[in-house]
Amino acid sequence: MTYKILILGASYGSLLGAKIALAGHTVKLVCLPEEVDLINSDGAIVKLGARGVDGLIELNSKDMPGDLSAGGTTDVYPNDYDLIALAMQEPQYGVPAVKELMARVAASGKPCMSIMNMPSLTYLKRIPALNADELRGAYTDPSVWDAFDSSLMTLCSPDPQAFRPIDQKVNVLQVGLPTNFKAARFESHEHTVILNELEADIQAIRYEHEGREIALPVKLRVHDSIFTPLAKWSMLMAGNYRCVEPEEMRPIKQAVHSDLEASRSVYEWVVELCEKMGGDRSDLVPFDKYANAALSLLNPSSAARALAAGAPNIERVDRLVKTIAGQFSMSSNEIDKIIDLVDRWLGRNRV
Repeated sequence: MTYKILILGASYGSLLGAKIALAGHTVKLVCLPEEVDLINSDGAIVKLGARGVDGLIELNSKDMPGDLSAGGTTDVYPNDYDLIALAMQEPQYGVPAVKELMARVAASGKPCMSIMNMPSLTYLKRIPALNADELRGAYTDPSVWDAFDSSLMTLCSPDPQAFRPIDQKVNVLQVGLPTNFKAARFESHEHTVILNELEADIQAIRYEHEGREIALPVKLRVHDSIFTPLAKWSMLMAGNYRCVEPEEMRPIKQAVHSDLEASRSVYEWVVELCEKMGGDRSDLVPFDKYANAALSLLNPSSAARALAAGAPNIERVDRLVKTIAGQFSMSSNEIDKIIDLVDRWLGRNRV
């Protein structure tokens, strides 16, 4: 079966969208006007490495079996789609034009998969051990999520690391760490079937390169546990948010490996928190595997780069984790230090 997928956001959105279009489905990206024009004229371009290939492979949506196009917030009708993916960063959903679109998405009753480091409040309501109402203060605009039905919301962990090369056009995305997207099942079998079929179709992709067919990295993996996508939290707190320093930002590799035991301590503390929420350690990623992957992460995290660029708001996974921990009488001095540093940067940026 061929599906129509609406994706809000053109960064991680174009990576997942390219894989879905390669599998023969129809994708519409919602993004900024400059991105819309370039994607529709020149295609969405994704550069990534593959096993047995020297250099990077360049994928262009113009050459794919499926169809990938782009539009603005007022150009799309959520009722027309089988699945809606939310691939923007959390603060962006409070922008008036996006918030209006999100209201229409909620009203459509279509299944939604958020591809966010910061899970939607709606998704957190699926975790019985949490009081989601107490978590609203961690969100830029929590009211965005009020109209969504938790039975129609799932979470996909944006584990692949990707970035816009600064010397190229905004329709170009380069994958730095080609890991998999990990999605939790929906509450209903009917909606989970959509994810399972997309997973199988992406798995079956074979790309012709220099006269031979190769498998491409970055797959979609669907898991029964609602805690599997939360594996990213340990990585964020041990690496991404610890890129933030008082006066400058450091690469993820340095944040993790400059004091490996301190990083392990933070990582394991978050794993323990996920276990108290109801998750199983087998749902999560072992620290040593993450630390090895961090060796290739030579840039500061997106959150750190946004703060350095003057952003007045970023995703506050640090605050979310601290608030959830408080519900289980857990605390961490290291998490408190992270929050203090991020608060100071945001304070300066807002001034």
